[in-house]
Amino acid sequence: MSYITGFLTPVKTEDKERYIDSARKSWPLFQKYGALEQIECWGEDIPPGKVTGFDLAVKLEPGEVVVFAWLKWPDRATADACWQQMEADPAFADMDMPFDGKRMMWGGFAPVFEGK
Repeated sequence: MSYITGFLTPVKTEDKERYIDSARKSWPLFQKYGALEQIECWGEDIPPGKVTGFDLAVKLEPGEVVVFAWLKWPDRATADACWQQMEADPAFADMDMPFDGKRMMWGGFAPVFEGK
């Protein structure tokens, strides 16, 4: 079964086009390393959390939006290999990252159901 790497990050509203451009540029690199799909979602309906929430998770600041994204891989081994290899790939080093990486969270997930 496939493997998913999920991301949650705050992005300044004014950097929306920069973020989209960065995502477009990163896709061929992720494809090169075996990614099957890349989805980037700009937050539109993010209710404020009281105990937990997307806004609290990324310590959302005024003028920012929560971005939810994921990469789909054929398997975990392919995803793990990408993360190891990209550290040495200068194409990744030159990527514009228009977000606060210290407040970004990510993780790997094994799907337990895929409806199509």
